[in-house]
Amino acid sequence: MTFLKFRTLAVHAGSEPDPLTGAVNVPIYMTSTYAQESPGVTKGYEYSRTDNPTRQALEKAVAEIEHCKYGTAYSSGMGAITTLLLSLRKGDEIISTSDLYGGTYRIFEKVFSNLGIKVNYINTLEEAGILFNKNTKMVWIETPSNPLLKIYDIQAFADVAHDHDAMLVVDNTFASPYFQNPVKYGADVVLHSTTKYIGGHSDVVGGAICTNNEELHSRIKFLQNAAGAVPSPFDSFLTLRGIKTLPLRMEAHMENSLAIANFLLTCKKVKRVYYPGDSSSPYWDIVKKQMYGYGGIVSFVLNGGIEELNKFLKNLKIFKIAESLGGVESLIEVPSIMTHASIPKEEREKRGIYDTLVRISAGIEDTEDLLEDLSRGFEF
Repeated sequence: MTFLKFRTLAVHAGSEPDPLTGAVNVPIYMTSTYAQESPGVTKGYEYSRTDNPTRQALEKAVAEIEHCKYGTAYSSGMGAITTLLLSLRKGDEIISTSDLYGGTYRIFEKVFSNLGIKVNYINTLEEAGILFNKNTKMVWIETPSNPLLKIYDIQAFADVAHDHDAMLVVDNTFASPYFQNPVKYGADVVLHSTTKYIGGHSDVVGGAICTNNEELHSRIKFLQNAAGAVPSPFDSFLTLRGIKTLPLRMEAHMENSLAIANFLLTCKKVKRVYYPGDSSSPYWDIVKKQMYGYGGIVSFVLNGGIEELNKFLKNLKIFKIAESLGGVESLIEVPSIMTHASIPKEEREKRGIYDTLVRISAGIEDTEDLLEDLSRGFEF
C-alpha cells in the first residue's frame, strides 16, 4: 500500500478486516501456542515467539510506512539493536557516528566488545576513510542524533559503506517514518525504538527493524526467533494503534518544537540550541535534502552550572523530568545524568554532552502553555 499518502497509509497499513468477524481492528491474539491438525501441519502458526497474527500486522505496518518490504518487531528498541548485532561474527567491525543513544554505546562497549565486535567512532564521514578494512561489516548512524541532533547525509554514508561492501544501518527513531525514510537514500537497515513516536503515548516499549534485503531479513527473522526479544500481542496492538495517529502527532510535535527552539534562541540564559529546523545550522542543506520536517526534539546548553540547572528544572510545571521521548506529553531530561550516563564523563564531554545540556521532547499540548512553562523555568 506504499502508493498511498502517509495519512491514509498510517491508518490502513498492516490492517485488514478480520476474516472471521469483520472486525476493522486487528484482534489481540493472546495465545502462546496453536493447535496443529497433525504434527507439523499448521495454519501458519506454531508458537507465538516465532509468529503471532497481531505482531505480524504490526511488522507489516512498520515496514510499509518505512517503504520497506520486510519488518520485524521487538520487545524494546534495545531488543532490535541486540538482534541486529547478533548477525555479526567475532572479529567483525562497525564504524559508528559518535553522537548516539547511551544505551547503544553501552551495548557496543560493554556487551559486544566482549564477544569480539569492535566499534570505531567518527564525527564526520571523512574520518571513516582510514577505518574501513575487510572486517568492516556495518556503518551505523543516528540522524537526527541523540542528543545533539546532528544530521548525517544518508546517501553519502550509504555510498561509502557500499563501496566497502558494508551495510548502512540508520536509527530513524528521532525523525520517525513520517519525517524521513532512510531506504530512499540507500540505507540497508532502518531501526526504531517504537517506544517513542511510533507508539507515541508512553504506554508501551518496543522496537523494529526494517529492510528491503530479503537475505538479510531471513537472517534477522531467524535471530528474532532464536533470541526471542519479541513483543507481546497486547504491546503489538498498542503500537499498531499508535501508528494510526502518527502523522497527526508528528505535525503537532513539530509545531511545538519549532516554537520552543525559536524561544530558546532568543533566551539570554541559553548558551546554545540544537534543532534540525534552525536554518543557521551547518546541517540545514542536508535537512532540506532528506527530511520532510524537523521532528519534536530540541536540545540546549544552559548558561551557568548545576545549581542554575536545578533551579530551572524545579520551576517547571508542565514539562516532566523523565527519560524517553516521543510521547504526547512534553518531557525534559539531562543526558549526562540520565540517558547518556553510561558514557564515561570524559568521553561524554569529548562528544559535546556537557553537564548542563538539556534535551526536550515537545509533546502535543498547547504551544502557549509550553512556552509559558519554559519562561517560568528561567525565572531564577
